[in-house]
Amino acid sequence: MIEIPSDLHKDLVPLAFLLGSWAGAGVHDFPGSEKCNFGQEVAFGHDGRDFLEYRSYTWVLDKDGNKVRPLESESGFWRVDADRKVEVTMVRDDGVVEIWYGELADKKPQIDLVTDAVARTAASGPYTGGKRLYGYVKSDLMWVGEKQTPEVELRPYMSAHLKKVVTPEDVERWAKALPDDMPDDGIAFFK
Repeated sequence: MIEIPSDLHKDLVPLAFLLGSWAGAGVHDFPGSEKCNFGQEVAFGHDGRDFLEYRSYTWVLDKDGNKVRPLESESGFWRVDADRKVEVTMVRDDGVVEIWYGELADKKPQIDLVTDAVARTAASGPYTGGKRLYGYVKSDLMWVGEKQTPEVELRPYMSAHLKKVVTPEDVERWAKALPDDMPDDGIAFFK
């Protein structure tokens, strides 16, 4: 279920499916880098202004699913206009700053993005651009990222399947919204 907070800026309603904290796992595979499974935590928040704040942390997982070490971190801001065009500014821990543009799919919570500008510090590795696809599928957030360098053509390099993280505040809000005449046995829900 997609909730739309009452204090969400009206322009951001099409992006409401992203809001909240998400956690899950995925696969990282790019030439010249370690192929691995990774864990991920993502948060999309808002403060009433016309953008979503975004933060993502990933870490390498061992064969048993335990954290080994950090993989990538990034943060940024997401906006959408009246024509469903999406704009993202992003900074990554490896010294890359990106501007992404894309759009929301028609009648479904899916966003296609492509880099428009890339700036790199001297410490960052080779990188010339990328594409990303985000989708809200059966209450989960899924994404795939593609990347290119001067040596490697655009190709998928990361993808993940994330579940919504339920907070104590979520549970309290849902409990307050329950009707007063709830059945004791719960069976009435299924009739």
